[in-house]
Amino acid sequence: MLEDKLLILRFNRGDRSVLHRIYDKYKDDLVTLAAALLMDVRLAEDVVHDIFLSFLGSAGGFRLTGSLKGYLATCVANRARNVNKAGRRRQGTDLDDVPEAPCREPSPEQAAIFAEQLGRLNVGLLQLPYEQREVLLLRSYSGMRFAAIAKVQGVSINTVQGRYRYAIEKLRALLDSEANS
Repeated sequence: MLEDKLLILRFNRGDRSVLHRIYDKYKDDLVTLAAALLMDVRLAEDVVHDIFLSFLGSAGGFRLTGSLKGYLATCVANRARNVNKAGRRRQGTDLDDVPEAPCREPSPEQAAIFAEQLGRLNVGLLQLPYEQREVLLLRSYSGMRFAAIAKVQGVSINTVQGRYRYAIEKLRALLDSEANS
């Protein structure tokens, strides 16, 4: 958080190289979020690039009141919602196409189990209503608070908490039914 505040300070003072650092720091998380909301990796990348172009335009007057990652995730969610509303959503691709963060290599058995679990989770996410999926991803993946998500979605905090609870329950039921079959 402190690093983000220092980056924003330098960004507002005209140091454009900071944008590269911010982009590298959050790009993968933002593309993953956008891909999960749009179900299209290429469109998700376009949305993230658009967000950073808009962000560049705010140089000199940008004020960070919370988390930079939360702010950027909110921008991505809003843009994804607009794209979906405009009907520009193309045929999607799997979340498996999103680049993964580097980590140590799992064993072949672990990789197979992980791929199977990720596939089931992806199918479950696709079956959630958009509003529930958005709340679940913003809360679980981006770490946003319910109050911030409520503001983004323009609904009450109780509605957001309900959507989150219903999403968790539905995912749990879907995954349990697959595991038992």
